[in-house]
Amino acid sequence: MKLIIQIPCFNEAESLPKTLLSLPRDIPGIDVIEYLVIDDGSSDDTSGVARRYGVHHIIRHRRNRGLAAAFQTGINAALSAGADIIVNTDADGQYEAQDIPLLVQPILEGRADIVVGDRQVGDNRHFGPIKRKLQVIGSALVRKLSSTPVTDAVSGFRAISRQAAQRTYIVSSFSYTTEMLIQAGRKRLAVVSVPIRTNAVSRPSRLFKSIPQFIMNSGVTILRAYAMYNPLRVFVALGLLAAITGLLPIVRFLFLYFTGDGSGHIQSLVVGGSLLTLGVIAIMFGVVADLIGRNRQLLESVLERLHRLEDQNAAESETVGQRASDSETTGPALDGTHG
Repeated sequence: MKLIIQIPCFNEAESLPKTLLSLPRDIPGIDVIEYLVIDDGSSDDTSGVARRYGVHHIIRHRRNRGLAAAFQTGINAALSAGADIIVNTDADGQYEAQDIPLLVQPILEGRADIVVGDRQVGDNRHFGPIKRKLQVIGSALVRKLSSTPVTDAVSGFRAISRQAAQRTYIVSSFSYTTEMLIQAGRKRLAVVSVPIRTNAVSRPSRLFKSIPQFIMNSGVTILRAYAMYNPLRVFVALGLLAAITGLLPIVRFLFLYFTGDGSGHIQSLVVGGSLLTLGVIAIMFGVVADLIGRNRQLLESVLERLHRLEDQNAAESETVGQRASDSETTGPALDGTHG
């Protein structure tokens, strides 16, 4: 069983050494532990630090592409390196690295595809009161939209099985956390939350500059991801809202018309007809988007099958190589016996 711990980094040369030194070297049930650093276009010596501290895999983006892209790059690289389980953590040391075995355990036991570290934001002393309330509200919203029991939706401290990683495709340009959960809920993956410890972070987040910016970006990401994986529901709801709103002035016009006071109220008919037309168009868009979504699911199924074939071919190649090695080892001894 091979575990790869990936760390997306952007200008983390100062904090990365402490994070790397805190990572576990041995976990029960895990045979091999390797580290992966994704340098997201850093202008400092992040890659050099990772190299000097013996990181097994280092990938560098030529320019900064954002946390979501760095996360997906890490997932792809970890899968190529043969990871059975992937753990994602931050370079700033916010998450307690000694809790990584807690994340891995539900996957080892076969109870989970994805495990999210719960920072217990409602009582976390490292968060301010406003941030605690926003995190609780946001997690409740994502929990509802994703149909997963996650209690800390934006926690980046999470473990992913190989099979779940092969089915994860992050397209957001801001953050992967909420989109990944909405995908997991849509694909019926088993998601588990486990309580973890956190450390105080001395520097501000590089993902966002202010809380309003974080709320805006997170909201757009959640809505986009939900609409992507539930287009029919979203567009039908919008279409029905517009249609019902449009029916109200039409009913008003008809009532006034049949009571003999229809003149001068033609604007109600125009506005109502326009809204009703928009509602029908929105529903039609939903049907088309749903068909496109079904096509995307077929493409993802093809990719999943391709991943399985790659794993099977890799396993067969390893077996053939081992047999060849055994033959070379035993060959001379047999020759000597016959001689």
